[in-house]
Amino acid sequence: MHRGAQDTFDESADLTTLSRTGVLVVCAGVKSILDVGATLERLETLGVGVLGYRTHRFPGFYLADSGHEVGWRVESPEEVAAILAARDGVGTRDLGLVLANPIAPDDELDRDLHDRLLETGLAAAAREGVHGKDVTPYLLDWFHRESRGESLRANVALVRANARLAAEVATSYAGRTR
Repeated sequence: MHRGAQDTFDESADLTTLSRTGVLVVCAGVKSILDVGATLERLETLGVGVLGYRTHRFPGFYLADSGHEVGWRVESPEEVAAILAARDGVGTRDLGLVLANPIAPDDELDRDLHDRLLETGLAAAAREGVHGKDVTPYLLDWFHRESRGESLRANVALVRANARLAAEVATSYAGRTR
């Protein structure tokens, strides 16, 4: 959910697609430039489960903790695979599931830098008349430029960590379904 979505109804189509597609999305949470709380509420409304990987806190992409909790914590790829198998067994295979994998502490952006960039980026977007779907790419570019590449470094690290975890879950799940 984008900031201000309660007024603009600006919501990513990904959220409703998750409610109708039996995929596991491994991610570092939602981008902290979005409305994280509203996104979690919308996922709950749509019936999309959210699991925290070795955490009770929902990650905020560049930050390990967005300030929001997750309802369920899992500790291993095997536990996630067991949940996927159970989902299949009870006939809810067509519902998506989010596995929130926090960015590693050594890779996350400094919180003060993050908060400053978010505040100044939102102000700059408002001054320049950037709104709707154009805000996210504007802010991502703002973060990249103003952090002198630190946000890109964090992004690369979290993509690699998510790919690694997704591969581990897929391997475990495939071993259960043979």
